[in-house]
Amino acid sequence: MKKLILFALMAIATTAQAQEAYNELRQKAKTTVSDPKANSVVKQISQFKLDALNYMAIKMREEMPDSSVTFLDKQAIAMDNFVNFYVQKLIEYTQQPNVQQVKMIKMFMDASYSNPLFNDKDTELVLSYYNSAESMTRFSLDTDWRKAVAALAYLFGQK
Repeated sequence: MKKLILFALMAIATTAQAQEAYNELRQKAKTTVSDPKANSVVKQISQFKLDALNYMAIKMREEMPDSSVTFLDKQAIAMDNFVNFYVQKLIEYTQQPNVQQVKMIKMFMDASYSNPLFNDKDTELVLSYYNSAESMTRFSLDTDWRKAVAALAYLFGQK
């Protein structure tokens, strides 16, 4: 009985922390976007994160109303990891030939595009960043970020 109560308390704490993580990531991105002193590149990346988080929450309410906040949280954390890993790789590849840089960027774009979460038919919205040559974060908003991170881990693990 004690184990059951302990397990229930841990599940409640995990759910609360999960919602906190999503909200924390969203608030951090929102704060950066609205900061007039923030670097323009950092703002652009944060704007993508904010848009991706907002899109995710809206679509989950529409398409998956019975899903848990833990699911939303895991997707939010995976999206943040995906984008941060991308930025890390961009920095690492600055010394590589242009062909290698483009190949690396396409790997991230493909991982995002090839792993949809909602199969949203509104491609204009979903691919607004993906199709924008001006965007630094050319990813689909409709991404199962956990699968996309796993795909990248596999691809970069092969090297």
